[in-house]
Amino acid sequence: MKNLLILLFAVSHFAFGQNVEPFQLYNKKGKKIKTKKFFKKIDEGQIILFGELHNNPIAHWMQLKTTQVMNENKTISLGAEMLEANNQEQLDAYLKGEITQQELDSTASLWMNYKTDYKPLVDHAKENNLNFIATNVPRKYASHVYRNGLESLDTHLTVVEKNWIAPLPIAFDPELPNYKAMLTMMSDHANPNFPKAQAIKDATMAHFIYQEYAKNQNQFIHFNGDYHSKDFEGIYWYLKRQDESLNIITISTVEQSDVNTLNEEFVGQADYILVVDKDMTKTY
Repeated sequence: MKNLLILLFAVSHFAFGQNVEPFQLYNKKGKKIKTKKFFKKIDEGQIILFGELHNNPIAHWMQLKTTQVMNENKTISLGAEMLEANNQEQLDAYLKGEITQQELDSTASLWMNYKTDYKPLVDHAKENNLNFIATNVPRKYASHVYRNGLESLDTHLTVVEKNWIAPLPIAFDPELPNYKAMLTMMSDHANPNFPKAQAIKDATMAHFIYQEYAKNQNQFIHFNGDYHSKDFEGIYWYLKRQDESLNIITISTVEQSDVNTLNEEFVGQADYILVVDKDMTKTY
C-alpha cells in the first residue's frame, strides 16, 4: 500500500507539473495578456489583420471567437485570403440565401479545409447579415506573376479581370525584409518574381479591405496566412500606402513547445501574438 501511494503521488505530481495549456496570448513587447483584455484592446482597431497558420485549430477557433465578440456591440465586416475576388458574386449569393452550400462548393474555388475552418466564419456573416469580402487575387494571376513579373499584368489581363486585382501598376518594394527572405529561402533556385507573386496577393487583399472599409466604415476583420501581415509588412504595408492614418491591429499565430514564455524571435512581430502548443493537432 505504501509503495502504491508513492507511485500515485509521483504520477499525480508528473501530470500536474506538465504544461497542458493549449495557447497563450502576448502583446508586442512579449508580455502575457488575458483573453478578455485582448478582445478589449483589439476592439480599438479600424482594421484587424488576423494572421493564422492555415492548419492550426486554435487559430481558427480564436478567429471565430474574435468575430463573435467584436460583433456583439457593433456591425463588422469580414474578409479572407481563402476566398478569391472572382468568387465574390457566388459568395454574396450564398450570404443572401440565394444558393446552397453545395452550389457554392461547385461554383467557387474553396480551400480543402473550408468546411472545418472558414465556413463557420462565413456562416456567422450569413446569420448576422454581415458583409464578407473575398479579398485574394485569383491564384492563376499570382502564378502568372511568378512566371512573367508584375509588369506583364497590364497587357495580359482583360478589363474585367483587372477588377479582381489591385489597381495597376502595383507598387513593389524588394527591400522589405520578408520579401527579401523569400528569395533566401529558395537558395540557388531563387526566382526574382517569387516575392512579386506574394506582393500581388498582399496588394490585392489590401485593396479590397480598404475598399470595403472606406465604403461602410465598419470595423474590418481580415483572416490571412501569418506571412501576409507579420512584421507589419505585406497587407499592412499596402494598407498604410492607401491611408497612413488607419488604425490597423495585427495578430500573429506562432507555435512553440512551451507557451508560457514568448520566444525572442517572435517578440514585436505583431501587436498581439497567439502562441499555440506545437503538439496541437492539425486540421489537415
